[in-house]
Amino acid sequence: MTPPPRGSRPRRGSPPGRVPARAARPLVRRRATADSKVRVRLMRVLLIAGLAAAGLKLGYVQGFQAQALSAKAERQRSAEVEIPAHRGAILDRNGVKLAFSVESRALSFRPNATREGIRTFNGLPANKDHQIDFDTRTSEIAAVIREVVGPSVDEQEILTKLRKDATFTYLLSNVEPAKAREIRRRCPEITEEYRAVRDYPGRSLASNIVGVANWRMDDPDRTKHNLHGLSGLENLRDNDLFGTPGRQVVDTEEGADGVQIPGTARDIQPAVNGSDLELTIDADLQYFLQDKVTEYAARAKARSASAVILDAHTGEVYALANDKTFDPTVPSNDVESMGNPAVSTPFEPGSVNKIVTALAAIEYGVTTPDATLRVPGEIRVADRVVHDAWPHGTVSMSTTGVFAKSSNVGTLMLANQVGPDRFADMLQRLGLGQRTGVGLPGESPGQVPARGQWSGSTFGNLPIGQGLSMTVLQMAGMYQAVANDGVRVPPRIVRAKVSPDGTRVDEPRPDGVQVVTPETARTVRDMLRAVVQKAPRGNNGTAPAAALAGYQISGKTGTAQQVDPSTKRYSDSKYWITFGGILPADDPRFVVGIVLDQPAYGSPDGTSAAPLFHEIASFLAQRYSIPMSKEASPIMELVR
Repeated sequence: MTPPPRGSRPRRGSPPGRVPARAARPLVRRRATADSKVRVRLMRVLLIAGLAAAGLKLGYVQGFQAQALSAKAERQRSAEVEIPAHRGAILDRNGVKLAFSVESRALSFRPNATREGIRTFNGLPANKDHQIDFDTRTSEIAAVIREVVGPSVDEQEILTKLRKDATFTYLLSNVEPAKAREIRRRCPEITEEYRAVRDYPGRSLASNIVGVANWRMDDPDRTKHNLHGLSGLENLRDNDLFGTPGRQVVDTEEGADGVQIPGTARDIQPAVNGSDLELTIDADLQYFLQDKVTEYAARAKARSASAVILDAHTGEVYALANDKTFDPTVPSNDVESMGNPAVSTPFEPGSVNKIVTALAAIEYGVTTPDATLRVPGEIRVADRVVHDAWPHGTVSMSTTGVFAKSSNVGTLMLANQVGPDRFADMLQRLGLGQRTGVGLPGESPGQVPARGQWSGSTFGNLPIGQGLSMTVLQMAGMYQAVANDGVRVPPRIVRAKVSPDGTRVDEPRPDGVQVVTPETARTVRDMLRAVVQKAPRGNNGTAPAAALAGYQISGKTGTAQQVDPSTKRYSDSKYWITFGGILPADDPRFVVGIVLDQPAYGSPDGTSAAPLFHEIASFLAQRYSIPMSKEASPIMELVR
């Protein structure tokens, strides 16, 4: 038997002496190896292609998009925020602050981010144990806030805000900076933001003049925190008080709704603080006038009341009050109380408007104070008949008596001698139908019919104070001209603007208007002293209750029928009651204007505003140490 070739071994199970067939095995291996090499080459090609593409993309990004992407990334993590300017204060003429700003803080919280932080720290899914940890921590935070801020904080309300399902929430809006720092020290989860809080120490004092400013967010990203005026001088002079905000760039936390990262401020442009406004009003006098007007309106059961006190020579407003005011420190939807009827609501003046006829009649030489007029009980003007307020036949009155006793008939007799054209000119010189420019928002010009639109009966209305309207400020302005020797000085309420560096800029003073000669003004002023006189034999004026012992007083009463909106005719039960007065008549210092809207006519306080003038004049004399008149007013003969 031939032995098997060397190195070969028979397969187990094969017949002895037979060599197994193995010729096909090496061919399969060679094919597998070739396929593997092809795959490897293909993978290498794909890998190289991928790397080449990535390299090309990287080169493109670095070479062409680097700047744009960098800027985009910078925008995503930084923001330009406003640096608030400190709002200027509003002060009275003596430096008493009526409105000013104090620095404060708003506390905020991110509920969802805090929940996630607690879950991540504990390595827990959002399960019950995680919620228990969150509730425990928020309870601790609420307790700290109440402890630091004080019992005014509603702990349960704070807790409800802390546990909201929200990205961001405000907790408190007015926290002292030191207290805010203490809360943050103990509760790092709390964030704080700058606030400026407007303080009104007198609350309703001069609120209709000063108005109110409030904090508001100007954008949803909370980058502007500004106090802006909403009414009164706070609104009208907002640009002066507000100042110019600054700017700075800060980094913000990703996904944190623009929450700033402390210490990242840069590119800072400082804010320029607002200017202070110094007013002409006297806070103490303003308080007194508001109190008295409110009290008298209640006594007279009037729908409303307003009064103003002017400097007799400069026209400066020392006080201006309405019976309805508001407290700017208390949120309110009572828009009506935030208005200022003393400048915005005109009325028909009634007999206080007879001063126009008195000035024109003396100025144009139509009459003299002692001239006698035969005054009948009624007079026809065009298609209407005008009566006096009291029934009488024809009586002899002095010119002074016509105005002191407020005779409609005698006034119209003198007005007819003056003539419509000269009367219309006198109305214009006295500023009626024109805004005074006092410097308060919402001022009404009143209404005076144009001369070309007068009918025959118009001249039966205007001289006695019907058919035209004015504000109490305009009404007082007529008497200011008489007190100032015929020169009307338009009233002003802002005295000066004081810049942040202390520079004082006085407000422009309006030019005076020479209404009548000094002699005419003094003559009419002397005639109107008889209005407050109390004398026998029918020589009483219409307002003895306005007299003030030791002082000469000039004044004029007014009672004007209101138009009934249902009948479109003058009402016999609804009136405006007015008074214009000068203190002292012999050396004028102040002018007072008063109006009552629909008092209970016929009651002691509803028929005349003279008692209110008396109270105001008494306070003025004491507060400003006004010297008594050198002599008492002479008793004048009114009826002959």
